[in-house]
Amino acid sequence: RLNIPGLILYGGSIAPGQFEGHAVTIQDVYEAIGKHARGGMTDAQLKSLEVSACPGAGACGGQFTANTMALVCEFLGIAPMGLSSVPATNAEKAAAGHRAGEFVLELLRRDVTPSKIITKAAIENAITGVAATGGSTNSVLHLLAIANEAKIPLSIDDFDRVSSRVPIIADLKPGGRFVATDLYAAGGTALVAKRLLDAGLLRGDAITVTGSTLAEEAAKAKETPSQEVVRKLNAPLKPTGGLVILKGNIAPEGCVIKVAGHNLQNFRGPARVFDNEEAAFAAVEQGAIKAGDVIVIRYEGPKGGPGMREMLAVTAALVGAGLGDSVALLTDGRFSGATHGLMAGHVAPEAANGGPIAAIADGDTIIFDIPKRQLSLDVSAVEIQKRLAAWRPPQPRFTSGVMAKYALLVSSSSLGAVTAVPAAFSAPAASGSFARTS
Repeated sequence: RLNIPGLILYGGSIAPGQFEGHAVTIQDVYEAIGKHARGGMTDAQLKSLEVSACPGAGACGGQFTANTMALVCEFLGIAPMGLSSVPATNAEKAAAGHRAGEFVLELLRRDVTPSKIITKAAIENAITGVAATGGSTNSVLHLLAIANEAKIPLSIDDFDRVSSRVPIIADLKPGGRFVATDLYAAGGTALVAKRLLDAGLLRGDAITVTGSTLAEEAAKAKETPSQEVVRKLNAPLKPTGGLVILKGNIAPEGCVIKVAGHNLQNFRGPARVFDNEEAAFAAVEQGAIKAGDVIVIRYEGPKGGPGMREMLAVTAALVGAGLGDSVALLTDGRFSGATHGLMAGHVAPEAANGGPIAAIADGDTIIFDIPKRQLSLDVSAVEIQKRLAAWRPPQPRFTSGVMAKYALLVSSSSLGAVTAVPAAFSAPAASGSFARTS
């Protein structure tokens, strides 16, 4: 937004904890809550896991949202390739900071601004990196918002288009076996980029903050012999990427689902409808959700939340309760990067805006069809319109203050949930900067 020379240096990932002889992350804690609620874990075990999962400084350890966005920044070109992979407490972190400082001074000397680096090709490189690593669905929101700020055309459908041609090659949590520190030891994000470039899946001529192209940076990758974290393109974990966009009569503007870590392609079940996250979590804890159900959590979107909370408590509790492969979930809210399973988020239009998700009733049949890219309510169009005609918006959760203002200004999640400033208050964009409309 300021469009001045600069770069992003990620603080780095946390090391995994150790619990009962195996590596754990914060993901395991959330999933253990559901297991504990079903009697599968003692109080002492849960407490021991809680104090073991986060042994020091750093962002959440899997390919969750923080590590996904660190990779995004490198593939966009606005972070030096490889520096984000250095773990938070690694001895090399100080040197990474010093190197980043040198790059910043050179960017300033050459007057290289973000608008000269962030292009449509760079954004598609970032989407490719997310798809290949089974990254967080939150990257969809962030990249849509970045593109909006940079005035680069980008739609939610672009994510499905790119992901459909990119295999998953990084075996990372939450759907895989390894964590971010393992990726660093294997060769880092540069190794992922090199694999994708060798397959012709990235635009190698995109420039980066180092002054080199993405291809030149990836060529420096050093693969650790016998590493198992990053697969070769001829032996991927899955032939297509981790992000899928579904549409249908529930989500005319689309929704996003992460398919890394599960193989469910079709699902049909009765709706269990909740108007907030807390009610859904209570139902899971109390054992009220059964195999075959489809949980619907609504009024948690950008406007309805307001703020679009992530549903990790519910999704992790389902996995911990042994229902991760037998229960589906859809919401107009978000997910944590640690979420995995058949979970569709960012359903748009959201319930607070009178989207079709507001018309779903308990017991309605909901159909997921990933090959056809459809999320459908098995109810006639006439009945859906009848229900929506009778629908009345609930009272807003905030009527004053910043949250109330945000709810009035925020756009659909299909547009990145950016805030749209009324034209009457917009000022002309300064020369050389991104046009500012949000």
